[in-house]
Amino acid sequence: MTGVEFEAALRKLLTAAERSTENVGCLQCERCERCRECTFCVGSKGLARCQYCTACDECIDCSHCLQCRGCTACQHCIRSDRCVGSAYLVASTSCAGCTYCFGCVGLSRRDFCVLNEQYDRAAYFELTSRLMRELRIPAVA
Repeated sequence: MTGVEFEAALRKLLTAAERSTENVGCLQCERCERCRECTFCVGSKGLARCQYCTACDECIDCSHCLQCRGCTACQHCIRSDRCVGSAYLVASTSCAGCTYCFGCVGLSRRDFCVLNEQYDRAAYFELTSRLMRELRIPAVA
């Protein structure tokens, strides 16, 4: 096999994979495409080993997330992108090891933050409860 033959064969495999909508090893997933080893996910694409995620794309090892994109090992996150090892994030991007952050960007190992500003626990829940209602953001189970 030459380098040119290898690259042509690789392009062919990639094209076939991109066109496929088949799920592999999933259990009780509905309206999902290209998911692998997921359970009870709905309307998601390209997930791997996720559970109970809804309308998520390209997430890995996540559970109970809603409308997240490119997250890894996150739980109970909503509308968050490219977060890692975090839980209970809402509308956050590129956070790592965080919990209870709302509208945060690029934080690491932080808790109870809104727009990257830290709050005490009670103030955080009071503010975010109101924001969730006003912004009509659904809660995740």
